Amino acid sequence: MASRNEPAFDADEMFEGLRDWVLTESPTVHVAGVNAMMDKAEAAMARLGASIDRQPGVDGYGDIVIASVPGRREGPGVLVLGHLDTVHMTGTLDGPLPFRREGDRIYGPGIYDMKGGMFTATHALAQLLRAGETPELPVTFMFISDEEVGSPSTRARIEAVAARHKYVLVPEPAKGETGMLVTGRFAFLRFTVIIDGKPAHAGSQLARGRSAIAEMARQIVAIEAMTDGERGITYSVGVVSGGTFVNVVPIRCTAQVLAVAPFAAAMDEIRERMAALKAINPDCTVTVEPGPVRPLFEPSEGTLALYGKAEAIAQEIGFTPGHGQFGGGSDGNFTGALGLPTLDGLGLMGDGAHTHEEHVLYSSLVPRAKLLAGLFRTLD
Repeated sequence: MASRNEPAFDADEMFEGLRDWVLTESPTVHVAGVNAMMDKAEAAMARLGASIDRQPGVDGYGDIVIASVPGRREGPGVLVLGHLDTVHMTGTLDGPLPFRREGDRIYGPGIYDMKGGMFTATHALAQLLRAGETPELPVTFMFISDEEVGSPSTRARIEAVAARHKYVLVPEPAKGETGMLVTGRFAFLRFTVIIDGKPAHAGSQLARGRSAIAEMARQIVAIEAMTDGERGITYSVGVVSGGTFVNVVPIRCTAQVLAVAPFAAAMDEIRERMAALKAINPDCTVTVEPGPVRPLFEPSEGTLALYGKAEAIAQEIGFTPGHGQFGGGSDGNFTGALGLPTLDGLGLMGDGAHTHEEHVLYSSLVPRAKLLAGLFRTLD
């Protein structure tokens, strides 16, 4: 590596580029915003001479962009996989989470999860090419539009593209104070719970009705009580909707449930327990509909070997990241579950994902870019 040209990285230059991405708000449900981010990603990759395959969104979600740069050698190469949708609704920038830098922290919606990581990966490849270097293997970027809701419209495409590659790099946020890399992830299962009750006039005939909302309140307590912290199995209800008018006993209420399974047997247990939910009020009915699943990503021999390569590069840069299996799903769950060498958590260091304190560390911009550039250069 010492005999080759070294890419030059400037944190201030990266900061300005990242600002441009973060100032485009792109919650999953705002298709125009997501596609505006895809425009930026497409333009960034086109400037690198990449061949571009932009695929229209389906099922009401945004487009995806697949961009490929040739390597020194042909054949299965490196897939960089990540999303540009966020959980922060439009208006967040003008409200509780404005883009700003405070010391080492750079705040903004989606900056940590995971615009920062995908921007850094594109910048790392750009600087490698600018230095006159070529990746050892072909490098393909895949920008996803619906990861934050479980990748329902993109999973099959992710798996098909990944199967043609030798390595998968996922610039999701780094973990912890040392910027740990992710060599495995817990499984995530989503469910929709539907309660049907009996309507009545809430003012004059309350006793005739059966409130779906009241039944759901009891079910939420029961569902979240199934959490087993000692085994790492969790149940969380995140979105609840019900009722029409306050003077009508609500006939229907729905809730979305996210369950986390840290090992394979827990997935079957979760499915069985959710399917077995029964109405506490016998005059109500409970229906449970399974939703998108992120499969269990367990550390494989290939993934651990890939981490070893990354660790050696990081040590040359001046840090040792460490690694582990974590909760918090990503599209890396899909590729890791397929047995493909998948290294996740390659994004920026920071904290506060999905909150109004979301931020990355300015000091992590250059080291993480150097790590990604080193992987592009040396993976063979």
